[in-house]
Amino acid sequence: MIRRSHAATKDFPQGHEVELPGRGRTFVREVAGPAGAPTVILLHGWTATADLNWFTCFETLGRHFRVLAPDHRGHGRGLRPSGGFRLADCADDVAAIADVFGVNTFIPVGYSMGGAIAQLLAQRHEMRVRGLVLAATAGYFASSRDERLNFLGLNGLARLSRLMSAQTRSWLTEQIYLQRKTQSLADWAARQIASHDWRHVLEAGSEIGAFDSRGWLGDIDVPSAMIITTKDQVVPTRRQEELAASLHTATVTYRVDAGHDAVFAARDQFVPMLVDACQQVVRGVAAA
Repeated sequence: MIRRSHAATKDFPQGHEVELPGRGRTFVREVAGPAGAPTVILLHGWTATADLNWFTCFETLGRHFRVLAPDHRGHGRGLRPSGGFRLADCADDVAAIADVFGVNTFIPVGYSMGGAIAQLLAQRHEMRVRGLVLAATAGYFASSRDERLNFLGLNGLARLSRLMSAQTRSWLTEQIYLQRKTQSLADWAARQIASHDWRHVLEAGSEIGAFDSRGWLGDIDVPSAMIITTKDQVVPTRRQEELAASLHTATVTYRVDAGHDAVFAARDQFVPMLVDACQQVVRGVAAA
C-alpha cells in the first residue's frame, strides 16, 4: 500500500512511502517510463541509498523502462525491522514491493551488495525475475581469513551498537564517514547517509561477507548481463569476472575502466552501458 507520494523534483523522480504487509514501511523511487515498458528494479549497494547509488541513472533509464528503486533495510528510508539484517529478506522485500506496484515480472539491476540481492531474487522468486543485470558485484565477497575476520568484525560492532545511546551512534556515524565528508560530499548525500540505522548497516556488512552464490548460481537460467569495473578496489575485478563466467545465459559482458564508484564517477561511460545491458536482457527474454 502506498501511504504517501512525493512529487518529482529537478534532481529526483517521484518517491513513495510504501507499507509492505507484515514488513513495515519503506521508500521507493519510481519513474513511470513509456507505456507498456518492462520494469527494472534498481538495487543499491552497501551504505548507499537508492538516490545515492542511482541518481545518475534515473532519467536515462526512464526513457526506456519503468523504474523502481527502493532503499534497502536499515539504509536511508528503508525498513526498520526489529530482527537482524538478512540479504534474503531484502530479496523478499523487493518481491513485496513489486506486489504493491502491481508488477508481476521484472529485471533486478544490482550494484555491489545489490548484486547479491539480485542473485537471491532470481533464486527465491524465479518465476518473477525476467533477467538479471549485475554491476560491480560478485558471487562471493570474502575468501581469505583476513577478509572473513573483517566482515565478522562488523557483526560485532552491530551487536555493540544495540547497547549504544543515540548520541554514541551519531558519533560512530561521523567517524565512519569522516573521510567521505572531507571529500566535499553534497549536503543531500550527507543527510541520506546520516539517516542510516547503523546496527542494520553493520549487520549488512557481515551478511555480505558470508554471501556465496557459487553453489547455486549455475541453476539460474535467465538472460543476464554484467558490467565489470576494471579498477575496482572494493570488489576485485577477478571476482567480477568469475561471476560473469558463471552466468550461463549471459547475453553480454561490459567493462568500464573505473573503480567502485563508476556509476557516478564514470557516468558518461557507465549509464549508456547500463541502458544497453538492460535492453540486451529484454531482447534475450523476447528471444527465449
